[in-house]
Amino acid sequence: MQLSPDEVQRYARHLALPEVGRAGQQRLRSTSVLCVGTGGLGSPVLLYLAAAGIGKLGVVDFDAVERSNLQRQIIHRTPDVGRPKTESARESLNALNPDVEVVVHNVRLTRENALAIIRPYDLVVDGTDNFPTRYLTNDACVLLQRPNIYGSIFRFEGQASVFAPHLGGPCYRCLYPEPPPPGTAPSCAESGVLGVLPGLIGTIQATEALKLALGKGSPLIGRLLLFNALEMKFKELKLRRDPKCPICGEHPTITQLIDYAQFCGDTQHPDEVTVQEMKQALEDPRSGIQVLDIREPHEYQIARLAGVPLLPLSVLPQRCSELDPDQSYYLCCKTGVRSLKALKCLRERGFKHVKSVRGGLTAWSEAIDPSVPKY
Repeated sequence: MQLSPDEVQRYARHLALPEVGRAGQQRLRSTSVLCVGTGGLGSPVLLYLAAAGIGKLGVVDFDAVERSNLQRQIIHRTPDVGRPKTESARESLNALNPDVEVVVHNVRLTRENALAIIRPYDLVVDGTDNFPTRYLTNDACVLLQRPNIYGSIFRFEGQASVFAPHLGGPCYRCLYPEPPPPGTAPSCAESGVLGVLPGLIGTIQATEALKLALGKGSPLIGRLLLFNALEMKFKELKLRRDPKCPICGEHPTITQLIDYAQFCGDTQHPDEVTVQEMKQALEDPRSGIQVLDIREPHEYQIARLAGVPLLPLSVLPQRCSELDPDQSYYLCCKTGVRSLKALKCLRERGFKHVKSVRGGLTAWSEAIDPSVPKY
């Protein structure tokens, strides 16, 4: 397939590169890439791959655009708030490059649909923000022999790699054999993220996708790139394939997709209560239950519930003597992650009547009182 005059003009700066040229640009046009997630990482990935002329872009997401997304998810605009992210992304990509085929998968990636969704694509970019979907994406890519272009972000730090056992490198499980215990790894929603950070990591992921499509350069196979935005420093770690890896090792035990929520412990904790139960406790003083906000003071200034005192998790070990071990407590944070940590802290100190509020203040805002700001 020859490039049209419009394509020659659009991709002129690519054509001027000996490493790309006409043949390379035609190769990009014949490549298909699936991006799992259209958030902070997926936004720059999709925009740059569309601009570069990747022929087919798949977009997987089931979420809707929220106002808090706009600080970093640059593929979406203010009028898109409330719309499905996949539709917002498709509109932006079509406006940027109408010659690129955009395929929308407005669903949650699951063990039931992952193989069917990923199979038609040459490359997969992991733009997810949770462990169950990361392990699912990894395992599906290993089983289908698709390169998995990985990226993750947290506060001011990010990392990127390319997992491709069929090309001689390790997979995500070789790096992280087990997920962290539930409640020990706060998400970006819980801990925050510098808005430009996913742009940096996502652009690196897009670069790796283009290199793989062109067959040029040295991809991040067997290497983990670490970035610290506050220090403006990059560091690289060498990765090795684990011969005992359960999916890409010498004797794999995982030959089909598993229950990833169960594997990652992403299920209802036995010591959790709902925001509805917290509401009942707040409305009925006779319940004998006291609700504690264990977020940090700067968060307490953003949003709070009337009558709920602040006792930050950061000082809880030192101040737990202020609490009555025989009192019943509901612990509330932003999304329910830190409250599980606080629960563990108090249980270790003899508090028996302690529960964590599942979903935290975010769930309260969504299910009980929308006037409480979501941040």
